Amino acid sequence: MTMHVRSGWGTRAALAAAVAVLLTGCRGAPDGGAEEDGRPGERRTATPTAVLPSGYGAVFLAVDECSSFGRTSFTEVSCGSERAAARVVARHDGTVRGGPRCPATTDFVLHISEQRPSSDEDGDGSVPRGYACMRHLQPPHPGDPGGGGGPRTIVGDCVYDLGDGKVRETACDGSGERRPEFEVTKAVDARSKCPESTALYVRLGGTTPVGCARPV
Repeated sequence: MTMHVRSGWGTRAALAAAVAVLLTGCRGAPDGGAEEDGRPGERRTATPTAVLPSGYGAVFLAVDECSSFGRTSFTEVSCGSERAAARVVARHDGTVRGGPRCPATTDFVLHISEQRPSSDEDGDGSVPRGYACMRHLQPPHPGDPGGGGGPRTIVGDCVYDLGDGKVRETACDGSGERRPEFEVTKAVDARSKCPESTALYVRLGGTTPVGCARPV
């Protein structure tokens, strides 16, 4: 069964690079707890294909199962295989926008298109629309704090200013295409709770949606 997925990663070499993220940032003094303006940006995605081989469980890319990587495809494989490159740390039906958030240190997300074959000759069965939160089996981990990528921006991540109230995530160690200008040091539920040293507010989402960032 062929599964269509979207991911921000292509080749293994691309996976080692930090994925840039477009976020919403706002400068200024605390304003009594108002949330920052704008919406979180979206990551650039490609459209590789995931192939579901026979004999790898009842659920395609279930939690703790693994995938390999190719130039245009993601294939479910045994985690003990030399081809295994990433493990599923969370798996949800539906869309990312309407579903639960991936764990904070997720490296990337696979978006899985619904497949309902007319006949189940190979035993794979239908696969509902969903998404898998993936973590590389080996470093680098762009989803780690300061890693410069991942589907979420978290405390410890760094960004640089794009202007027009927007920032983009980059590696804190300076290994990305752009050097970091700000580091998110704290996540709070209102700007008024950020430290006085805060120079930029970054929208993070969740229960503590305001990221307090200081210059680096």
